[in-house]
Amino acid sequence: MNKLHTQTTSLKDVLKNAFAAAVAVADPQVIVPQYLNKIFPAGHEPRGRCLVVGAGKASASMASALEAYAKAHWPQVKLEGVVLTRYGHASPTSHIQIIEAGHPVPDQAGMDGAKAIYALSKTLEPDDVLIALVSGGGSSLLTLPQSGISIDDMRQTTEALLRSGAPIEEMNVVRKHLSAILGGNLARVAITQGARVEALLISDVTGDDPADIASGPCAADYSTYLDALNILDKYSLDSKEIPASVLNHLKQGLAGEIPETLKEADLVNAQVANHVIATAYKSLEAAADYVHAQGYEPIILGDTITGEAQEVGMSQAQLAREYLPKLTDKPIALISGGECTVTIPAGIKGRGGRCSEFLLSLFAASTDLPNLAALAADTDGIDGSEKNAGAWFSGDIRQTSIDRGVAAESFLAAHDCYGFFAELDALVETGPTLTNVNDFRIILLNKYNVQ
Repeated sequence: MNKLHTQTTSLKDVLKNAFAAAVAVADPQVIVPQYLNKIFPAGHEPRGRCLVVGAGKASASMASALEAYAKAHWPQVKLEGVVLTRYGHASPTSHIQIIEAGHPVPDQAGMDGAKAIYALSKTLEPDDVLIALVSGGGSSLLTLPQSGISIDDMRQTTEALLRSGAPIEEMNVVRKHLSAILGGNLARVAITQGARVEALLISDVTGDDPADIASGPCAADYSTYLDALNILDKYSLDSKEIPASVLNHLKQGLAGEIPETLKEADLVNAQVANHVIATAYKSLEAAADYVHAQGYEPIILGDTITGEAQEVGMSQAQLAREYLPKLTDKPIALISGGECTVTIPAGIKGRGGRCSEFLLSLFAASTDLPNLAALAADTDGIDGSEKNAGAWFSGDIRQTSIDRGVAAESFLAAHDCYGFFAELDALVETGPTLTNVNDFRIILLNKYNVQ
């Protein structure tokens, strides 16, 4: 790394600025107006009532951006609606009601808000437009159970799936088949009423399939009741962990006694469009552009890296070793996304989230790489059980851990990644970013020892 670079930009700043660039490109205040202009070009503004609904960690910010756009471009259009978001993620609005609710475990506030969304959708008429603002976190927020399933039943099912270590994609297959809104059921209501549906989606899932983003309230679903039951069986979740009402509902669906989720055949001649307006890969590209300007050779490993956080940390430490022989005077930045999982053994509480757990595993597995620096953080600003977005480290942090006798292995065994990085003053704290395009990871490899 050239001397000028090491003097002007610290490794800590490069790491944090790369993360900031990844988050900024997914800012709803920027991207929502861009897409509204494409969906409703001049002369094709909404004609009837415009009902705005949505759910997710970024959805309140999306609603705020939509209101500002409508005020400037659709002054004659009447806006109303309800959007659900996680506690602490609200944005100011005048016409769209913002409701904060529980995530990832649903609560009564979320259920009441989902009921309001469902009821409003039932009032749609032909020529009306339903604009759905959907982002990661929407699955648990849109918890409106099917008949016979209580909010407590949904909560117990969600908690059991979280404890099992099931990836989010599998969790959502189950939740779709218990919900009156998810799995395309919201679009189904609008189709029945003869309304047009335009869904704006900020993706936090690998593959960016509209059916997977917040469990696809406006998208055709590829999964079935059988898939949901197979997932429960895969993780040995039976009547001891899953309420009887949930198991009975899924079995009734399998028997054809309850309608399936929305399928492609249901969309024939329907006015339904899903627009993915922000993705994890676009954010990785923005981070790559930033580090390239700082003198690094960016290598995007992909946005679909999943698995147990500790195992992914070890595999990326090995990957860093494989890149070492390729280092010249120009350093390398390995950038990746994708949602890891953390399986907590019985009797261990743990503190932190999947990003910090990945980073602690990487830290422990890279003691032979003193010039490695890294950051991992959730783009929504909250990583797991605490209030940090993630964490970071460099050679300085590693030396501090040695000087203070803070051993990574003991914290790793206790799944206390938060405690480890808090001890070293190496947490990344942004507060809610009001967007969400999954996890962000970056590893900096330098030939020289820089700070």
